[in-house]
Amino acid sequence: MRVLLVKTSSLGDVIHTLPALTDAARAIPGIQFDWVVEEGFAEIPAWHPAVAQVIPVAIRRWRKNLWQTIRNGDWRRFKARLREARYDLVIDAQGLLKSAWLTRYVSAPVAGLDRESAREPIACRFYDRLYTVPKDQHALERTRQLFAQALGYALPQGLGDYGLDRAAMADHVTQPYLLFLHGTTWASKHWPEQAWRELAQRMSELGWAIRLPWGNEAERARAERIVAGVDNAAVLPKLNLAGVAKVIAGAQACVAVDTGLGHLAAALDVPSISLYGPTLPGRVGAYGRGQIHLCASGPNAGSGDRHKACFDGLDAERVATELQALLLAPETV
Repeated sequence: MRVLLVKTSSLGDVIHTLPALTDAARAIPGIQFDWVVEEGFAEIPAWHPAVAQVIPVAIRRWRKNLWQTIRNGDWRRFKARLREARYDLVIDAQGLLKSAWLTRYVSAPVAGLDRESAREPIACRFYDRLYTVPKDQHALERTRQLFAQALGYALPQGLGDYGLDRAAMADHVTQPYLLFLHGTTWASKHWPEQAWRELAQRMSELGWAIRLPWGNEAERARAERIVAGVDNAAVLPKLNLAGVAKVIAGAQACVAVDTGLGHLAAALDVPSISLYGPTLPGRVGAYGRGQIHLCASGPNAGSGDRHKACFDGLDAERVATELQALLLAPETV
């Protein structure tokens, strides 16, 4: 059976789709998926053994200059690639108008969430088969339920399996290290820089090496300020997504704000502490074994405000205490 999966973004959403592929591969021997995904995340689907082809799409880039996209043939080539293969089914796992629109170029039945379940109900107009999946649960579990209904197998019990091989992805490690995933898109999700510095100092004094990745110049500058003067703490060189994944896979543990790389750490089964200020982990938090969610208190905690930060009750001392306990857990040592 050959299935086309449409789940284009974001990083966390793409990662949260992986366990559904694992479920399907175990339930239907020989099933293969082709995956339409934003070009910036195209490395991720290829890590899963059930994915045969990755079909990059550049909606974010194309819509900035639609006329250029049409003139240079990018859109025409993308549509032609969708029409190259024969599929038994298309699953739109995103439930948005932009993802549903892409399915119209494939000659196969399209499955997706019904009006009460989809993030954008208008997307349902493009689907041939509609399925109900209650919204009040984790996004990863919702995707697993959609796949089980669309492909006709019983939903497996227990924790979802991302299907990634941490040991195979990790580089050889000569010195155990902790990874601080400090970068995030929302200004309000940033844990205070001074708190990162205090945490780095505390863990360094306990003998731990500390590493910080970065994705842009602002993150690099912040990382350098965090590690300045801290023994055995260092800023990593510029890495692509695959390179960051290798570093995450080799870490003893991670501390992360609410960011896509935190979800990647969970997918790679790396014990992690995730820090939530204006957001809550219930429906989109880091999912997996050894995942600790620490939530702020205060009037703006969990408000969803993109601009006003709130990390009351989440100081370096509390995070350090939780991190030491996590490092002493049997799975971590």
